[in-house]
Amino acid sequence: MEADRNARHAGRRGWLAAAGLLAFALGYALANQYQLIHDIAYRLAARDPASAASALAVLAAQAAGLLAALVWLPRRWATLLLGLAGVSILVNLGYSGLVRELLTAGTLAWIAAEARQAGNAAGEFGGPLLLAGAQTLAAVACLAAARTLLLRSGLVPAGRRLAWVGAALLVLPGLLIRPIERWPEGAERNLYGLAWERATAAPPPPRGAVALVPDSAGAPRHIVWLIDESVAAAPFGRLVVPTLAKVPHSDFGTAAALGHCSAPAQVALRSGVDVRKAGKDTDLRRTPSIWGYARRAGYRTMLIDGQTAGAPQNLLLAPERALIDELRPMAGSIDTDLRIASALNAQMKSPGKSFTMVVLRGVHFQYRDHYPAGAIPADSPVALQYDTALTWSKRGFFEALLAGVDRQQVAIVYTSDHGQNLTPGALPHCSQAPVAEEFRVPLLAFLPDAVAGRYADAPRTGHSTSQIFPATLGWMGYDRAAVQAQYDRDLDGPTLRYVWFGRGVIPTGDEGEASVTAGPHFPGTARN
Repeated sequence: MEADRNARHAGRRGWLAAAGLLAFALGYALANQYQLIHDIAYRLAARDPASAASALAVLAAQAAGLLAALVWLPRRWATLLLGLAGVSILVNLGYSGLVRELLTAGTLAWIAAEARQAGNAAGEFGGPLLLAGAQTLAAVACLAAARTLLLRSGLVPAGRRLAWVGAALLVLPGLLIRPIERWPEGAERNLYGLAWERATAAPPPPRGAVALVPDSAGAPRHIVWLIDESVAAAPFGRLVVPTLAKVPHSDFGTAAALGHCSAPAQVALRSGVDVRKAGKDTDLRRTPSIWGYARRAGYRTMLIDGQTAGAPQNLLLAPERALIDELRPMAGSIDTDLRIASALNAQMKSPGKSFTMVVLRGVHFQYRDHYPAGAIPADSPVALQYDTALTWSKRGFFEALLAGVDRQQVAIVYTSDHGQNLTPGALPHCSQAPVAEEFRVPLLAFLPDAVAGRYADAPRTGHSTSQIFPATLGWMGYDRAAVQAQYDRDLDGPTLRYVWFGRGVIPTGDEGEASVTAGPHFPGTARN
C-alpha cells in the first residue's frame, strides 16, 4: 500500500515537472516567435542548417538561464524578473509584429526618436498591438506557471546558494552574446541589452568643419526649408498644386525621399549626402551639416518643430544641436502649420540673414487627427481621410507664408520627409519592404527671379531630396561646382544616384554599419 502511494506520488511529481517544462517551452516560444522565425526557420529555408543550429543553441542557453533563475530566485525576485521580461517581450512582439524584423540597437534608437508618434501608432495599429499584448500576457503566464509547477513537483533542488547560481546563469548569456557575437538575443532580455549597448556607445563624433569659402554677395537674406510630414506626391499634386497656379514657383515634380521613415530622412536632409560614395561606412554624423554651412555663410540658424514641445527629435545629437542658434518648438492643434506659416512670414520680413528648417505637423497617421471631427463620416475610406487631412493641413498655408514678402530676398524649399502608401491595410510608411509610394514626395521651390532662372529647363522627373542640400549651398554663395562634386547635382538636373537610409541611419558600435541603399532605380521600384 505504502509502495503504491509512493509510486503515485512520484508519478504525480513527474507529471508536474513535465507540465512545468512544457509550460516554460511554450512561454519561451511565444516570447521569441520572431527570433525563431528569422534566425532558425528562415535559415533552414535558406538551406543553412549550421546557422540555424547555432541560433537554436544560443536561444537554448538563454532559455536555460531564464528557467534556472525563475525556479531558484526567491518569489519577489522571480516576480520582478517576470515583469522585466514581460516589458522586453512586449516591445519585441509589438515592433516585430508591425514591421516583421527583429529589434536592433539602431531600431531602438529609431523607436526613441519616433516616440512622439506612439499615440498615433496605437490608434492606427491597435489590433496588432493588442495581439502583441495578449501574446505577451500568455507568454508571461506560461513562464509563471512553469515556476509554480516545477516547484510543486519537488524535483527541483532548492537553497539560498542556488539563488545565486540562478542569477548567474540568467546574466551569463547576456554578458557573452556581444563579445563572442553569437545571436539572437532572447526577446525576454534584448531590450535591456540593446539599451545598454546604446548607453555605453562612444559619444557622437564632432561635426566636420566647413572647408569651402562662400561668396554671399547677392545671396537671399532668408532661406527656409519646409519639411512636411507624410505628404505623398500624387495627392499633393492633385489637391494643393492647383492652388499655387498664380504663385510663381519652381515645381520639380515627384522626388525621391532620403528615407521611408521620418528620422533617417531628416538626418540625411540635414547632413548632406555624397551620393557617389554613399555606402555602409557612411557616417552622416561627421558632415558639416546644413547648419555649419549656413553659419559659415553668415546666416543665423533656426529649427522650428511643429511636432514636439519637448526635447529635439529625429536623432538631433549634441554636436549638431550646438550649431543651431535657436530651437523653437511650435507643436499644437490642427492649425499648427498655419501658425508656423504666419511666424515664418514675419521672420522673412525682418532684417538680417537667417536659415530656418521647419518640421511641419503635416498628416501623419492617424489621418483623422488632422481635420475637424465631423468633417467627413468617421468610417470614410483611408484615401478620403488622407485627402481631407492634407487639404485641411495646407489650406491657406502658402498664402499666409508669402503674403507681403519680398520674393527677391527669400528662397524657400518645400518637400516631405517621406511619402505614404495609402493601400488599405498596408503600413503607410516605414515598412520592412518599402514600396515606391513611401518615397514619392513633392518638391517645390519659391525663389528669387535670378535663382529661379537656373531651373527654367529643369526636368520634372529624376530628382531626389538629396539635391536640396547642394542647391541650397549654391544659393548661400558656395561654389556650385565644388558643392556638386561633394554631394549631388543641383536641382537643374536629375540626381546622380538614388540613395535612401533605413532605421539604422546612425552606425552603432566601433565597427557599425549604416543602413543605406543606393543605386540607379527609384527607391522601392527595383533592387539596387
